[in-house]
Formats: sequence, structure tokens, C-alpha cells
Amino acid sequence: MFYHVKELQFNARVSKPDPKFASMLLEQFGGANGELAAAMNYFVQAFPARQPYPDKYDMLMDIATEEFSHLEIVGATIQMLLGPVNGELKDLADQSEIMQLLKGKAAKENIIHEAMVNPQFLTLSGGGPTLTNSQGVPWNAAYIHANGDLTVDLRTDIAAEARAKIVYEYLMQFTDDPYVKETLRFLMTREVAHAQMFEAALATITPNFPPGVRQGDPRYSNSYFNMSNGAEVRGPWNEGQTPVTGEEWLYVDDPVKHVVETNGMTKDHEPQGTNRNMEETDKLNMQISEERSSHIKSSVPKGENQWSTYPQKDL
Repeated sequence: MFYHVKELQFNARVSKPDPKFASMLLEQFGGANGELAAAMNYFVQAFPARQPYPDKYDMLMDIATEEFSHLEIVGATIQMLLGPVNGELKDLADQSEIMQLLKGKAAKENIIHEAMVNPQFLTLSGGGPTLTNSQGVPWNAAYIHANGDLTVDLRTDIAAEARAKIVYEYLMQFTDDPYVKETLRFLMTREVAHAQMFEAALATITPNFPPGVRQGDPRYSNSYFNMSNGAEVRGPWNEGQTPVTGEEWLYVDDPVKHVVETNGMTKDHEPQGTNRNMEETDKLNMQISEERSSHIKSSVPKGENQWSTYPQKDL
């Protein structure tokens, strides 16, 4: 159950109208990395977690709801930045496109520019926020990433918060309005907070690497293929120990020769630099599979089922 409180989570303000920046800010209203996409991502991801991971369901729904509140903040800011545009569009006497064209070359070029960037922003919405990105591309469900496995979804969410944060950083470079910057700084900071929440939640699921259930094949899990010509570049991604499993990186300097000699890595290609072998990996696959499967099955009652219990003392 959603309950709308009319006051914003953060008191959005603007010092003056700025329709151009309002158009840019649509990126966080209806764009791929915007607040609606984030809210819907976490909202959808929460459902399969409801019974097996009720604590994660609670977190995902809390953050999804906060993202909806951020969408409201962004929409309110866009509306205020548009100023009296809606009224001007209804002023038939002085605000028509032809009248503006008569005001000189600069005004004419400005109209052409605005029409090229996002014509629907004003021609269809009449000066209100639209569920599009800054180029007028409609929001769509392809922005949603929900895989039904929390170890995958939480990693996706951490990356999503990072992308949203960097968009806010970029947007802050295009406005000199101190009030708008203050709002963007708040929204950017909440992305950082959410990323930490997802990191903490992921750490409570063990094991959580690799994502999912099946382990990596030890014959291939620690090989690094030098796929570039030129000077050799080495670093912790191809020498020393792997960061999570603690295996030794095997640097394959000549991938073509290696593939030919091993018949496409199917012959004489035993695990190296690792204590794992195929038998142990298969056993671990079955063990984790049984643990995850039994945990989920035991959390879902057989036969009759219901989502909520009434009454709840905390309501």
C-alpha cells in the first residue's frame, strides 16, 4: 500500500526558470538511468525476494519507494524550471512561433534547435514533465533488469546507482542555479547511500560469488588471455592472485598458439594455479543448489498462500 505525503522528501527550489536545463533534467525523469527506472527496477526485483528473503524484500521496497519520491522531486524541479511556459503556450497573441521568428536570426535558430532536441517536450505536454529522456525517447521497460537471483540483481543495482550518480554529476555542470544544484547534490548523495545499502545486503548472502549457483570451471576460471598486440601490460587483473577465489592468474601470452595446442582448450587443459578440480566443483554446485533451492522452497508454503497478515501491530 502506498501512501502519498504531499511534502517532498527534499524541498526542491529554483531561483529562476530555465527551460533548457529542464529539458536536460528529463534524463533523470524518464531516462534509462533515471529515478523511474530505478524505482521500477527495485520494485520488480523485490517480488521474488518476498518470502525467501523478507529482509531484502523490505529493503528493496523501501528504496523503490524512495526512488518514487525522488521522481517527484525531479518532476517538481522540471516544472518550476519551465516557469510560465504553459501559460505562454496559450497566449495566442504574442507567443506564436511566427511572432518569435520575427524577432531576429538568433530567435529563429533557437526555435530550430529546440525543435531538433526534443520537440514533444513542449508541443505535446504543454510545458509539463514527460516520461522521456532528454532527447524525447519514451521510457520503456527495457530499462528494467530483474533476474530473479539476488546475487545478480544486487550487483546490477550497485551499478545502476553508480550510473545515476554520474548523470547527476554531469547535470550539475550545466546549471548555475544554487537551489537546483542543492537538489541535485541531495539526489546524487542518495545514490551513494543506496549503493552502500545494496553492498551490505549482498554481503549477507553467502556464498555470493560467482553470482547464481554454479561455480566457474576451474580449467578456465583464472586464465587471462593477452588479446592485444604491443607492449605487455600487467596488473592485479592478470598477475598474482584472483581477488575473490584466491587462485593464481595464468597469463596466456599467445592465445592463438594456446588454443591450437589444446584443440580449442578441450585437450590437455587441466586446472592450474588453483586447488579446485572438476569433481569438487561439481559437488559444490550440487551443495549450493540444494541449499538455495531448499531455502526458497521452505519459505513458500504448500497449498494456500497469502502475501500479508492482518492485522499487523506496527500499522
